[in-house]
Amino acid sequence: MAKTLRKCTLPLLCLILFSFPKSTGAQDNIPGISLITFLQKLERDFDIKFSYADDDIRNLSVIVPKTDNLKDILEDVQRQTRLQIQKLNQRYYTIAKRSTIDICGLVLDNFERNTVTGATIEVLGTKTAVITDSEGHFAIGNVPPTAKIQIKHIGYKTLFVDAKDLAKQQPCTTLLLAQFYQQLKEVVIYEFLTKGLVKQLDGSIEMNSEQFGILPGLIEPDILQTVQALPGIESIDETVSNINIRGGTNDQNLVLWNGIKMYQSGHFFGLISAFNPHLTDKVVLTKNGTSSEYGEGVSGIIDIRTKDSISDQFYGGAGANLIGGDVYGHLPISGKLAVQVSARRSLTDILNTPTYQKFFTRVFEDSQVNRNGNFYFYDFTGKLLYDINKNQKVRFNFISVNNLLDYSEADMDSGERTRSDLDQTNLSFGGSLKSSWNKKFSTFLNAYHTGYNLDARNTSSNAKQTLFQNNQVQETALKLTTEYQLNDRFEWGNGYQYTETAIANATDVTQPPFQSDVRDIIRSQALFSEITYRSGDRKLFARGGLRLNHFENPDSFKKFLIEPRLSLNYALTREFKFQVLGEFKSQGTNQIIDLEQNFLGIEKRRWIVSDGDRLPITKSKQAAVGFNYDHQNLYIGLEGFYKEVDGISTTTQGFQNQNQFNGEIGNYDVKGIEFLINKKTDAYSIWASYGYNVNTYYFPDIVPPEFPNNLDVRHTGTLAGTYTLNNLKFSIGVNYHTGKPITEPLADDPIDTSFFPFRINYRPPNGDRLPEYLRADASAIYNFDIGSAVKATVGVSVLNFTDRKNILNAYYRLDDQNEIERIANVSLGLTPNVSFRVAF
Repeated sequence: MAKTLRKCTLPLLCLILFSFPKSTGAQDNIPGISLITFLQKLERDFDIKFSYADDDIRNLSVIVPKTDNLKDILEDVQRQTRLQIQKLNQRYYTIAKRSTIDICGLVLDNFERNTVTGATIEVLGTKTAVITDSEGHFAIGNVPPTAKIQIKHIGYKTLFVDAKDLAKQQPCTTLLLAQFYQQLKEVVIYEFLTKGLVKQLDGSIEMNSEQFGILPGLIEPDILQTVQALPGIESIDETVSNINIRGGTNDQNLVLWNGIKMYQSGHFFGLISAFNPHLTDKVVLTKNGTSSEYGEGVSGIIDIRTKDSISDQFYGGAGANLIGGDVYGHLPISGKLAVQVSARRSLTDILNTPTYQKFFTRVFEDSQVNRNGNFYFYDFTGKLLYDINKNQKVRFNFISVNNLLDYSEADMDSGERTRSDLDQTNLSFGGSLKSSWNKKFSTFLNAYHTGYNLDARNTSSNAKQTLFQNNQVQETALKLTTEYQLNDRFEWGNGYQYTETAIANATDVTQPPFQSDVRDIIRSQALFSEITYRSGDRKLFARGGLRLNHFENPDSFKKFLIEPRLSLNYALTREFKFQVLGEFKSQGTNQIIDLEQNFLGIEKRRWIVSDGDRLPITKSKQAAVGFNYDHQNLYIGLEGFYKEVDGISTTTQGFQNQNQFNGEIGNYDVKGIEFLINKKTDAYSIWASYGYNVNTYYFPDIVPPEFPNNLDVRHTGTLAGTYTLNNLKFSIGVNYHTGKPITEPLADDPIDTSFFPFRINYRPPNGDRLPEYLRADASAIYNFDIGSAVKATVGVSVLNFTDRKNILNAYYRLDDQNEIERIANVSLGLTPNVSFRVAF
């Protein structure tokens, strides 16, 4: 490469070009010489011979030690390369990769950098443990490189690090323990509720599936069920496909899997998450203060990331419960190449278990019809991991999610039968290149294509009428992000994102004849930049950013939006922290509900794009102020927020009453507080949370223009706890919220006969409420070993063990006799589940 570079006149093109690895023959600019060349020199100089596998050392380089002593030279080479050199006799030596490594560290107080003496350092999964000496130092030999290291001390937060990050070097790695700790570049406040749930300084919540403990009603770390344990997040209809973050609808959430936007997130009509958790590394949930690199998701972001490192050993597992079974595995092909796969399938079309019966009843319960059907789902994922070298890493991802249903229903009065079938799929591919150009500058290039398809068909008795509906989404995206470490305190991130989303909606009715096929495209481009600051004493964390969005629908509009973002956290004292979060966001896709009476509720929702008229770009503004108290094992958090969302339509908000609205455009705002108190020790964790929200619509073309939001659940509360005794984990909890708003027909004049067909006369919108919701869940997990290489888990859970009948929603329609029919959705009844898993 030339020593001087001409000024780049196309910054975006330059950024993309610089994201690809260098093709020079240098070994990442590491000073020194090839290890093979150096060993050959040692053989000549000392009249010795080395035996080794070429693949183990071919790409390694060393700095020539400044000594003439052979023993010192070989020790230096071992330290630089982490290879094991063994002397066979006076002349012959063998060289091989280490199956274990030596680690060391220095443990200090993160607040004032004082020595932490007597901290326990444990290699998890083994019986190896030591304590730090009077200077805070520790050293452990023969540690598996894939092991997790736990560092504990009374009065400090437990720290988990990877063994490979502590590989012995001079000086040893410094580890900081206090009210928060630093792991790589992420600073963590508190591990709360259960193991594996961690609150970050930027306000996000991180879930680690591998370290996950237990929550009430869960015997596996279901990703989208777990996030509902957090304040401000719930599902008003008990599904993972309708998660409401601070009063927003589910289509206002951005769900990412390895950087790929997912348009389908649930199985079994949203009762089960579509993402296999057993190869998931972590899930990051953000409610506010989002990084400027993220677009869309005006209510929140759920970012799911699978394991991203190449292990030198195979690992995997399998399991089954009363709904389905799954397998997963990580297969290393070489030191640079590995494959990860997972597959899951329901057993519901084979076994009629009590859990399946409860799920089926929850979805199809209706006093007017008798239903039976055949339903099953499956999903599988694949990931190819290739490390070009230690500075350039390529990843390819693949995920397929499928739901299939074939069912019939019979009216118990007339005997008429209706047959319906549904096929729902999400097929996605993606690839990424992560490059570290030097200690300060790195880039990440990500591209994907995701496809979503929903086919639904309904055939009436004697084939008098057939209704076919199709919703199809095709999205292609490219994103480049760069990070530059200005100094120890400042980090500068920049990037560009391009997204093209094409959505088709088709309807075909045979009687009366009707056909519709609408196809729309929306394109978005964004430039983003942000600065992150961490003070030297680690008391202040601040991140400020700006995102410039340009939306274009070729047939209707162009729009330019500026979106500032802010996240600030300041430690007033060691125990007391203050946080400010804020953001502007926007999105160009939404979901609508129509023809509710013919299909299956949530799964019949259709994705549409903004056209600037019938549905504008949805925009949000949000601000929050919070306080956290964290002392020893007690955590108290309080946060107040305000959110405003503009550009919504009555068709996207889940109104299900027949002929109640006609696509009016408006907005909603939410004002609320969230409170959490958690007492946690190694043996138990008990917590209580409370949320208060006032969620109000404003539609200027509706009378009255202001009325409660469909998701205006004023009061929510949780009381729960977990207990661990040796290998047994147990959890129990109660969830409560006030009833959601509904609209009732007029009592005196319920039907308007002046129209044909007749219509229902409604009272003021959302002027009534459903009864209160209360559900109690419990679960237990027991871990044990099967031999020395296989770990097993047995789990038992019961959802709604009081068998309380909660009304989740109610709406009205006219039947064939022009009589008002009330449709009520009832919650899950008492639902047991049992699981058995093995890991190896």
